[in-house]
Amino acid sequence: MKNVLSVDVEDYFHVEAFASRVRFEEWDFYERRVERNVDKILELFDKYQAKATFFILGWVAEKLPSLSKRIAEAGHEIGCHGFAHRRLQTLTPDQFREDLRTATHILNDQVQRPVRSFRAPSFSIVKSTMWALDILAEEGYTFDSSLFPVRHDLYGIPDADRFPYWHTTPKGNWVFEFPPSTIRKVQNNWGVAGGGYLRLVPYGATQWAIRHINRMEQQPVMVYFHPWEIDPAQPVIQAGIRSTLRHYTNLRTMAAKLEHLLRDFEFTTLSDAAIQHEAYSRRANSRVTAESLARPAGAET
Repeated sequence: MKNVLSVDVEDYFHVEAFASRVRFEEWDFYERRVERNVDKILELFDKYQAKATFFILGWVAEKLPSLSKRIAEAGHEIGCHGFAHRRLQTLTPDQFREDLRTATHILNDQVQRPVRSFRAPSFSIVKSTMWALDILAEEGYTFDSSLFPVRHDLYGIPDADRFPYWHTTPKGNWVFEFPPSTIRKVQNNWGVAGGGYLRLVPYGATQWAIRHINRMEQQPVMVYFHPWEIDPAQPVIQAGIRSTLRHYTNLRTMAAKLEHLLRDFEFTTLSDAAIQHEAYSRRANSRVTAESLARPAGAET
C-alpha cells in the first residue's frame, strides 16, 4: 500500500510556536534556511524514488521564486499552505480568501499548472472555521489535508474521520479530505508519523503504527514534516518552555527517521492517493471520478 508523503514548506521563524515573538513584518530580517533544507529533502526523496506533496507557503514562494519550479520539475506535487501562515481562527472568511488567492496566484504562475491541494497553517480548519472548505472549493481546490482528528491546544476535531473521505461542505461542495494520521488507543486518537509526533516518538513505534494502519485497518497513512525539522543548526529563537520543547526536541534525529521511513514504506502524492481512493472505493455518493480528478480544472469534458 502506498502512503502519502507531505512537506509543509515554511521556515523556522514562520511556525506558530514563535508567532508571539516574530511578527510578519519582521520575517525579512531573519536568515532564510528553507531553500537549502528543501534541496536536502529533494535529494533524499530522489534517492528512494519517493514522490510527495509540498504545501508551499506563499511568502516563501514569493521570496524564492525558483523553489516551487525545482520541486515540480523533480516530479512532486505543488500544494498551497496559504500566504502569511495565519491560523484561520484569526481571519475572517474574506481575509482567508484574499490570503489564499494571493498564494495561489504566485504558485500557479511559478509552476504553470493549477494548484489544487491545500493544507491550512497549523491544521487550523476546525469546527469554528469549516467555512474555509467552501472557500477552497470555490477557489478551485479539490484536495485538503487540514482536519486533524486529535485533541490539541491549537487545532483538532477529535471526532472527525480518521481516514481519507469525500467531505461534503456546508454549502454542498465536495472536497477530498486526507487527515493527518492517528492511531486509536484508550478511546482517543493519537497523532503519528508527522511533525512533533514523528520527532518525539521512537522510530520503532512509528513503524508499528503505520504498519498497523496499513495492514489491520487497510488504510493509507499521511506523513508530514517541515524542512526546518531536519536542520539542527538553525538559529534559536527565545520562547516559552512549551514552544521551545515543541520546536527543538530531536531535530538531530529527524533526518535518520525520514530515511528509515523511505526505506520501509512506499509513498505517493495527495492527489494520486485521491485517485487511487476513488478507483478502489467507488463510493455510491462520490460525484467525482478518477478521470475528472486527473483532468486540470477548467478543462473541457
